[in-house]
Amino acid sequence: MFKNRTKIMGIPVTLLGIMFLATSVAQADAVKIPTHNWSSQLVGAEIVGKLFEMVGEEVEYIPMDSQTVYQAMCDNDIDIVHEVWEGAFGASFEKVVGEGCVIDLTTHDAKTREEWWYPMHVKELCPGLPDWKALDACSDQFARADSNGKGVFIGGPVDWLKHDAEKVEALGMNFVVRNAGSAAAIWAELESGIKQSNAVVIFNWTPNFIEALYEGEFVEFPEHDPACTEDPAWGVNPEQLYDCGNPKGGYLKIGISHEFKETHPKAFAVAQKINFTNLDVAKQSNYVDTDGMEVSEAADRWMEEHKDKWQSWIQ
Repeated sequence: MFKNRTKIMGIPVTLLGIMFLATSVAQADAVKIPTHNWSSQLVGAEIVGKLFEMVGEEVEYIPMDSQTVYQAMCDNDIDIVHEVWEGAFGASFEKVVGEGCVIDLTTHDAKTREEWWYPMHVKELCPGLPDWKALDACSDQFARADSNGKGVFIGGPVDWLKHDAEKVEALGMNFVVRNAGSAAAIWAELESGIKQSNAVVIFNWTPNFIEALYEGEFVEFPEHDPACTEDPAWGVNPEQLYDCGNPKGGYLKIGISHEFKETHPKAFAVAQKINFTNLDVAKQSNYVDTDGMEVSEAADRWMEEHKDKWQSWIQ
């Protein structure tokens, strides 16, 4: 079909045109941003998407499991994850970074903590808190009709992969873990416990809107060390992993697929500058979970209130 066509560097012009078209289509593909099951991530994802659109990129939001998303980045099915929490996702993220298929792009100023948490009235029901041994000694206070006398801990969704059941076993605690289906389900358990003045202990994190609504404390487990999740001999239980708390002052990172810089250079230039503080993340969550805004509305509000911050990111 290319007979008698003009050639450039030995390649038929018509073929060059097809190659150019294919390259243009590839570059025009939308930036694929995942959405997960907690409010700050949903709002932040839309903020990131809106910033990319401002520099001429197309954006596609893809609901995705918050653990498998890292393999999806390796497969170039997802381009960027803007909220990599060290406590929940550090192991999965660092694995693919080590394999070279995901890039650790930047770290937000926000510092994170993810741990068991209780509202302050619980301290009156369980003297000795926030020490985990005191919590265990008070386990009967947290028992429910169907928990066989064991205390009940309300954990996050299973895909957050917090290893709470392993922690309970390794520390020999008289507790059972019940994983909520969503962040909203955790808050419903918390509000019920507060209204009825019952003992309740939940999975919580900071930055988060909860700290602005309710006074409370994190449970203090044995200090975290990376060896806690890798070497059974480390820690108070020499035979099991996870006999410690989660990291304090953990990171919040942005990760990108290894092809992102080449396929979406304009979005990449913006992504390098994005930097959320604890207050930014807490506000993004608060707009939805307290003020009752829709996700897009919350993203618009954050951007309206923080123009001085994000305008420099898109320059």
